[in-house]
Amino acid sequence: MELSGSYTFAAPRTEVWDALMDPEVLAKMLPGTERLDKVGDNSFEGVLNVRVGPVQGRFKGVVSLIDLKDQESFRMEVEGRGPAGFVRGGGDVVLTEVEDAKTVLSYQGTGDVGGRIASVGQRLVETSAKSILRQGLESLDRIILARQQPAAPPQPTPEAPGAAAPQPAPTPEINPPSELEVTLRLAQDIFAEYVPAEQRPYVVGGLATLSVVLVLWLLRKLFCHSS
Repeated sequence: MELSGSYTFAAPRTEVWDALMDPEVLAKMLPGTERLDKVGDNSFEGVLNVRVGPVQGRFKGVVSLIDLKDQESFRMEVEGRGPAGFVRGGGDVVLTEVEDAKTVLSYQGTGDVGGRIASVGQRLVETSAKSILRQGLESLDRIILARQQPAAPPQPTPEAPGAAAPQPAPTPEINPPSELEVTLRLAQDIFAEYVPAEQRPYVVGGLATLSVVLVLWLLRKLFCHSS
């Protein structure tokens, strides 16, 4: 499985780099992350809950950042295992600052899966991986934008001997996408990948008709049961 692409952030390279090196940000940007703890200078252990098609798995693994070139590039390696199988891979990340203080993040890497999660097929695995990666970059973008916002001025407090100086308001909290949000977005991406554009209106119409029929059937069953 190969993954490559780019994403443009409306922020200077230093801010994008600092966010990527922050374990709290990494935990919030990776969809499905339940926990991510720093265990070394650039190593993290965590638990991720990932769905690929009909297979959902909880993976415990390690994320490592190596070959760091400050504010320029690094390599990320990931390895995780769980009841649904294993996931491992690595990729190179390059940051390039462009005009208007924007930063382009380019990535290229490979991955491998095994166990039940691989039974869904390579194409579905690749589509799911691309969707999850894209959602992660979008979450990172929202976090960086929130960190750019100026903090609200501290509220004045009555002066008193030994009183602590007022602290500025914290940066707005950005939560990672929920499991439902990740699943819905993944379903949309899989639909777009597998259904040709010219057939999508007919498929959507068919699904809508089927939904109406199912609702009417359930209402009829409930009505007959209550009678």
